[in-house]
Amino acid sequence: MSGPGDPADPPGPATEDPVGDYKRLLRRIIDSRPSGMRVRIAQALGKHKSFVSQITNPAYAVPLPARHLETIFDICHFSPEEREQFLAAYARAHPDTARRIAPPDRPARPTRRIEIDIPDLGDATLQAEFEDTLRRFVTGLARVMAKR
Repeated sequence: MSGPGDPADPPGPATEDPVGDYKRLLRRIIDSRPSGMRVRIAQALGKHKSFVSQITNPAYAVPLPARHLETIFDICHFSPEEREQFLAAYARAHPDTARRIAPPDRPARPTRRIEIDIPDLGDATLQAEFEDTLRRFVTGLARVMAKR
């Protein structure tokens, strides 16, 4: 049974803890994904799993660095609605940073999905690291190409 302010509650109106608001939303989204998502995020960010715990736990004041947002959006497969909701909460907590990363008048760029064959490395951890590295490379390449 959850009570008011329970971290599992969906985010409502903005509170006096804007960082906690977006952390609760991020945690809810991650918890709705397949298991192992925190490990995949940690690997993709080049961080320890405890860092992911800190950026998803409203009890910690550690903010989520803006440079990690796109990677997290990509790995967690945020829907356009989830992305919009998260960015609105993030903007309340970090208005100056949010203006630089996602101007409100510009919608998120559409994506396309392709399938490629990659080698099976025979080790789940190594495979996840390989796939996350490939994903980060493609995301970075897309950012470079978008600046052209």
